[in-house]
Amino acid sequence: MIDPPESARTGTLEPPEAMTSARLPVPAGLGRLLVLCVVFVCAACGLVYELELVALATYLVGDSVTQASVVLSVMVFAMGVGALLAKRLRCRAAVGFGVVEAGLALVGGSSAMALYACFAWFAQSRSALVAFSLVIGVLIGAEVPLLMTLIQRVRRQDAGGAVADLFAADYVGALVGGLAFPFLLLPSLGQLTGALVTGTVNDVAGGALVLWLFRRDLTARARWTLLVVNVLVLALLATGVLLAAPFERAARRAVYGSAARVAVQTGVQEVVLTGGTGTGAGRARKGSGRPLELYLDGRLRVSADTEFRYHEALVHPAMAAGPHARVLVLGGGDGLAVREILRYRAVRSVTVVELDPGVLRLARTDPGLTRLNGHSLGDPRVHVVTADAFDWLRDRHAPSHRTAPYDVIVSDLPDPGITASTKLYSQEFYGLAARLLADRGRLVVHAGPPVARARAYWTVDATVRSVGLATDPYRMPGRLGSFVGPDRSADATPRPTGEPLTVGPAPGYWGFVLAARHRPRFGPAPDAPPPSVTREALRAARHGDLRDRILGLPASTLMRPRYQD
Repeated sequence: MIDPPESARTGTLEPPEAMTSARLPVPAGLGRLLVLCVVFVCAACGLVYELELVALATYLVGDSVTQASVVLSVMVFAMGVGALLAKRLRCRAAVGFGVVEAGLALVGGSSAMALYACFAWFAQSRSALVAFSLVIGVLIGAEVPLLMTLIQRVRRQDAGGAVADLFAADYVGALVGGLAFPFLLLPSLGQLTGALVTGTVNDVAGGALVLWLFRRDLTARARWTLLVVNVLVLALLATGVLLAAPFERAARRAVYGSAARVAVQTGVQEVVLTGGTGTGAGRARKGSGRPLELYLDGRLRVSADTEFRYHEALVHPAMAAGPHARVLVLGGGDGLAVREILRYRAVRSVTVVELDPGVLRLARTDPGLTRLNGHSLGDPRVHVVTADAFDWLRDRHAPSHRTAPYDVIVSDLPDPGITASTKLYSQEFYGLAARLLADRGRLVVHAGPPVARARAYWTVDATVRSVGLATDPYRMPGRLGSFVGPDRSADATPRPTGEPLTVGPAPGYWGFVLAARHRPRFGPAPDAPPPSVTREALRAARHGDLRDRILGLPASTLMRPRYQD
């Protein structure tokens, strides 16, 4: 009796090409190694595309948890779809893989530039993010079935062994891609060029595998078509690399206007300065078409038109409520809060803990920003530390780093709505800060917009109270910034009745929480400078907040952040 072939016995039907051995220009062992090397490269490139989408979406939209969830979930779903669609290409696996890699290189390599263009010129990036995640996921998902077919045609082995080899190369490549993105591509090339270079590597690897190793499986027409397609993709990616710098400048002008004069990627964030080139200081605009504005990762942090109201409201209530010889500023690398602190004659020492050395450098050297902050960081009473505020507070409780308590702690940090900042608004963070307070010491916190994000604002209040401090929340009206992001932008909500109207046509509100071991008082200090924010305005701000208090909110912790609820 003649035994039927294996495929007939198992009831499976394989595509004709998958049943024949490939005619390779090298021995089968070397051919198999080359296929696994391409698997490694493609996996590294695929993970770079994923991370680049997450990073750029976080920068453009904010809320890294949401953006990572959207990108990864859509992409994983799309990979399943791509794997199913690839079943139709297995009959011509070499050609199919070549087309997939050329498409993936073009779409993945240009995705950062396309997303940034959607954000800059159309003010819309979410739909483009989902579309790119879907397309890239489909193409990545199609790779594995096609590569599985190709590697089996080089030298057949049991399915378990082939899958193990394929996924081992895939996972190691993903590791390399995951590490290369933050430590090599971003610092040396940036997001736009880094994505384009990744696409180039992807296209070269896929094209070389098909056009050289499997060239005998291709018809002359297929060979020339793939060659032209790959050359065209490489030409487009190379053009993108050459145009990346002027494209970025044009996109930046579309976002910030023509006055964007400083734009640096510091390693922590993108820092952009606009305006402020006149000879006047601060909010004066002599010789300048617009006031100075500081953007961090696209979010407005400082506007010379309104920053004085923000920083006076942040600093003066805490300074006026008791002794203030020793002051700690968490954040505030722009030097503007320090400017207000140094207006008090009794101040003897100010410690500034800022994460980004690039912001500190600009605060010391940029003519517009130094005029605005009054060269405050150069004062001999000021000591600047470059560190993460949470880690620095924790280190102060180690025996080797103990420090004298502070009379005032000013928390001038990004809004809790930004995911990366949630640990700086946690119960653990405020507990560490409270332990550094003197007996009559005060802590003041920038707590975000109190009307537009009322629940987050009152969660900050509840979290500060959870560490044993009495709180006095208040808000200060200010003009809505021209670029709205989850940071120091004021609310765009109409003012409650009875609260003063500020300059500008679109009033909004900054929210603050003043805290101490005993209920802090509002009132002028003996050495207080004459602020433009009056005592009556602060009293009205307190009463406005107390009317709107949300009771019963739980504290936010490291393990259970509450600001995204």
